Amino acid sequence: MYKFESLEVWELSLEYVDMIYGIAAQLPETERYNLYSQVIRAGTSITLNIAEGSTGQSDREQGRFLGMAIKSLLETVACMKLIERRN
Repeated sequence: MYKFESLEVWELSLEYVDMIYGIAAQLPETERYNLYSQVIRAGTSITLNIAEGSTGQSDREQGRFLGMAIKSLLETVACMKLIERRN
């Protein structure tokens, strides 16, 4: 087992990514290469940055990766606002 697999935040990020994929799957084909791919990339980036920053890193470096995960989270929120505005 890797360190990140025991982190509650990583487990929550997996659930969040599942939700993102579910919402993205409902987008029209015209958004396949725009909002769909953007929100999927940002969502998976959350999980990947948590994992990457969890092992063999200093506290400062781990904090940097967690900061990137938070930025990716905010990117998904912005994408969801755009999706919401377009019904």
